[in-house]
Amino acid sequence: MKRQITFISIAASLLLMSAALPIKNQEKKKKVLIETVYGNMVVQFYDETPKHRDNFIKLAGQKYFDSLLFHRVIRDFMIQGGDPDSKGAPAESQLGNGGPGYEIDAEFIPSLYHKKGVIAAARESDQVNPQKKSSGSQFYIVQGKVLTMEQLKQMEEKINFPKKKQLVFNYIEKPENRSLKLKIDSLQKIRDLKLLNETFGEISKTVEPEYQKLELFKYSEEQIQAYTTIGGTPHLDQNYTVFGEVVEGLNIIDSIAMVPTDKNDRPLTDVIMKISIIEE
Repeated sequence: MKRQITFISIAASLLLMSAALPIKNQEKKKKVLIETVYGNMVVQFYDETPKHRDNFIKLAGQKYFDSLLFHRVIRDFMIQGGDPDSKGAPAESQLGNGGPGYEIDAEFIPSLYHKKGVIAAARESDQVNPQKKSSGSQFYIVQGKVLTMEQLKQMEEKINFPKKKQLVFNYIEKPENRSLKLKIDSLQKIRDLKLLNETFGEISKTVEPEYQKLELFKYSEEQIQAYTTIGGTPHLDQNYTVFGEVVEGLNIIDSIAMVPTDKNDRPLTDVIMKISIIEE
């Protein structure tokens, strides 16, 4: 409850405090409590993704999430909820398409990544959503798994592959390499995969020095530390907006991820959520 201050002697101080109130109130609304039968989780939102933070806080304040389900649960991957159609949905219902009727522009921040415990926005596939806009309400919390350095290196190579592919293509298309292009065309026609792979392998070695000069994606030391200790889902990085993380109740993610599910990854026993704003 707010106090009413009526002393004229502190009027100047009151004016200063009033000017600061909107900022303070916003600062207070950066955490939510997610309650489930398996235990509770506290989520802290990131300031770097204000559109997603403010939208989630708004919906939580409207009790939008209350009685909705974690309708999609995949062990060693994530737990997903926020579909309004999941409220009281019969067991055979197909869930995952509901929302508030709007999307949110992607907020991809390189320093925010899919370590275990982060909350991120679900979205439709690239084919129908090339801008990678987020669902207005559906979210997932990452469980993931611990990875090795070798696996992370392979993921770096996969992320950087389009750049290597472009260099190879440019090399083949050079006028002075016309005979090489004709050779590749001929091998493709007769489907000689062995010689094709050998040829592309040689070209790849040739363009390697140029490739190494490019600005290539590499995991930071912080990301490596997280992915090789607590785990996560790095293949989702920069494809789905990460906008907060579980700061209390990390083990609850594991408990929910372990529940038996049907062929559509819906828990056989409903996992109902209640989400409320934590005022500090």
